[in-house]
Amino acid sequence: MSTTIDYYFSTSSPWTYLGSGRFIEIAKKVGATVNVYPVDFGPIFAQSGGLPLPKRAPQRQAYRMMELKRWRDYLGIPIVLEPTNFPLTAPLAAYTIIAARETGADALALSDALLTALWRDDRNLGDPDEVVAVANSVSLDGHALVNAAPGYADRFKADTEQAAAEGVFGAPSWKLPDGEIFWGQDRIDLLRWRLGA
Repeated sequence: MSTTIDYYFSTSSPWTYLGSGRFIEIAKKVGATVNVYPVDFGPIFAQSGGLPLPKRAPQRQAYRMMELKRWRDYLGIPIVLEPTNFPLTAPLAAYTIIAARETGADALALSDALLTALWRDDRNLGDPDEVVAVANSVSLDGHALVNAAPGYADRFKADTEQAAAEGVFGAPSWKLPDGEIFWGQDRIDLLRWRLGA
């Protein structure tokens, strides 16, 4: 029987990037319906005790970098550890993904392509032309989605509030219909196990 997975993530998260392709494979294997929710973790961190990267203790920042290198090597996934265009402050990428979702386009494929553009290719996702090009690369109408994107600011805020209300506190997170949450790309094997994949 097919299931529905609520997928919460940040377009700025390297961990979401490292888990994205693997999650998509699992979702396809089990025939899951995926609700794609890019959200703003700033207010979520404020509620849940998390800290944005620049405010974390130096040893935590150093460990994060060590872990990124380890996971890069373990998974064999190329990643630019310190992209020029990070942190991503413009919400354009998130709004564009929401525009895709709300218009019935493939928001999951778009999210993966945008994460790859930032973390593998160091492209500027605050630049509308770049976002158009990325959307076009996955056979979507990039111009239409980017033009519609600003109209989804309120939806982005509502999705963020929904994530917080459901107990999500980090990216990526996957929530199953029974309320079980899996946080972090390093929990993908547990998600796979739970879904019987």
